[in-house]
Amino acid sequence: MQYDDKPKDECGVFGVFGHPKAVELTYLGLRALQHRGQESSGIVASDGEKFTYHHGMGLVHSVFTADALAKLKGHIAIGHNRYSTAGASTLENAQPLVRNYKQGPLALGHNGNLVNAVQIRNHLENAGSIFSTSLDTEVIFHLIAHSRKEALEYRIIDALRSIEGAYSFVCMDKNTLIGARDAHGFRPLWLGKLGNAYVLTSETCALDVIEAEPIREVEPGELIFTRSNYRGVESFRFHKRQSQLSQCIFEYIYLARPDSMMFGQSVNNTRREFGRQLAREHPVKADVVIPVPDSATIAALGYAEESGIPFDLGLSRNTFVGRSFMNPTQDIRELMVKIKLNPVRDVLRDKRVILVDDSIMRGTNSRKLIKIVRQGGATAVHLRIASPPNKFSCFYGVDTPTRSELIASSHTIEEIRKYSRADSLGYLSIEGLLNSVETPQDFCTTCFDGKYPIPFVEESSQQLPLIVD
Repeated sequence: MQYDDKPKDECGVFGVFGHPKAVELTYLGLRALQHRGQESSGIVASDGEKFTYHHGMGLVHSVFTADALAKLKGHIAIGHNRYSTAGASTLENAQPLVRNYKQGPLALGHNGNLVNAVQIRNHLENAGSIFSTSLDTEVIFHLIAHSRKEALEYRIIDALRSIEGAYSFVCMDKNTLIGARDAHGFRPLWLGKLGNAYVLTSETCALDVIEAEPIREVEPGELIFTRSNYRGVESFRFHKRQSQLSQCIFEYIYLARPDSMMFGQSVNNTRREFGRQLAREHPVKADVVIPVPDSATIAALGYAEESGIPFDLGLSRNTFVGRSFMNPTQDIRELMVKIKLNPVRDVLRDKRVILVDDSIMRGTNSRKLIKIVRQGGATAVHLRIASPPNKFSCFYGVDTPTRSELIASSHTIEEIRKYSRADSLGYLSIEGLLNSVETPQDFCTTCFDGKYPIPFVEESSQQLPLIVD
């Protein structure tokens, strides 16, 4: 059971072309992208003749021992971190997936969610296709194999014109590294360069780790190829018309690392501006501003800067807490929360506290956190949230609770305040959120306003299960 009431990003991807240490660089890139997925990890490599690959359950450093890395050979490699799910999970859903079709082996790692995958899968199965995972990623493989085009780039374009939803992926055959991003630009994907080698990654923080130079973001609706018989990067557009951009605003709020650049802006600066705007919208008299570590730290700094109220660290976070598979009683569950966060009494004692968090999903964590802060000696706790109320589920690549589980979908802000036992509660407005980004018209705010940019039919209104029980 997991005690983190936060959304989960569905994966991080990384790829290297044309470097003798492609495997080692991919390993380091996945370490940098660990925050985007903690359930499983995998790397596929090619030496131009054959694939070698390894994947496993758990964090990157535990999956890739020295022996495991030594068995991977090649100047091309792609890697994938899968997000952590609650309950059972299986190795067969770890990515990158590897499949063979008539032109040879192909590997693919995918970040996102295809809203029409169920219908496509049903059609393919009725036509005789056999699936070995419950991943929507596998649908892309079958569409590539079914294409009647000869060249791989046009097979992939055929596949991409059939699917709908949010995706950024890295793909490879024996001599080629491939990247693609959906036409709405929901999920991030960057192109970088290290010497003569090219790199693809979900976030620029991974480029920093391997000392690669960021070149640009892969454009929405763009397919890029780097291959052995071509010097440079080939670019293909797979959508005939321009789609309205719907970049995921939650990347700024919570999902991305603050040291990354994303959608043309610094995550750190954007997150800090959320906090400043929150202070303008919901000022309150207090003695100290503290964050819920670590995801709300930057927003809390912004709140403190704008309000003039001192910032401090009033909650100590145990960074070594992993998943728990216990099924504890309620009293033990309350104690397990304190394993992760504990009050710093010298900071909280006899203080009126502003507690800044990035979001509220079910509301259970907020109630527990406020209890911990009060146990640390706070005389008042004012809860401030650096995003609007989450009222709607995401079907574009972020694992959120169902709408019935989202507390803001059925309760007023005052009811949430009473439930959390805060002295006051203030959310950042949608207007304030969008005023903090440079191109507000280019962002998806579905989780707050229910305006879904890509419609879906009822049977696909849930993400495909990412586990097999």
